[in-house]
Amino acid sequence: MFSGIIADIGSINRAEDRNGGLRLSVETHALGMDDVQLGDSIAVNGVCLTVVEKKGNSFTVDVSRETLNCTAGLEAQGARVNLEKALRLADRLGGHLVSGHVDGVGEVLSFTDLEESWTLTVRAPQALAKYIAVKGSITINGVSLTVNEVTGAVFSVNLIPHTLLATTLKELHAGSRVNLEIDLIARYVERMMAAEKM
Repeated sequence: MFSGIIADIGSINRAEDRNGGLRLSVETHALGMDDVQLGDSIAVNGVCLTVVEKKGNSFTVDVSRETLNCTAGLEAQGARVNLEKALRLADRLGGHLVSGHVDGVGEVLSFTDLEESWTLTVRAPQALAKYIAVKGSITINGVSLTVNEVTGAVFSVNLIPHTLLATTLKELHAGSRVNLEIDLIARYVERMMAAEKM
């Protein structure tokens, strides 16, 4: 489980094919690897991955073909990625509860500079539209954000300068593909309502 508060911007310094999947080596800068053990989870651009090797300030993860088919931004060697270690029970929850299980890939429609902040507008897959609500939470490339507007499957979020400084979202542009995870609460509410009709 994660919070969507990015701890570091890392980079994929090696991407090796492994039977259709990939083995990625990710270099960190400020993440702090001293307490990371083999088997620990780290969210890479919002995707929960398991550490299989660790050396210095780098860690290695295996990514299955299924995960690659359902996500964006993990294939390119040299790509910069948002990083967050899994939450500990004593950690503050500064964002919202994030599982690291990407629900779909969205497309950036626009990234507008409003001088004091920026508006990021994204088209989500149609199947996710019903879970996205104004003032609700959504995760974009691992970053916990609040939805400002929704029209059908298109939604927008406001980005403050700190968010742009601390994440890779400033590198997005129209046409960029982004990993989306909807709020867990929306999933549970839907399930509870469906169970009442059974």
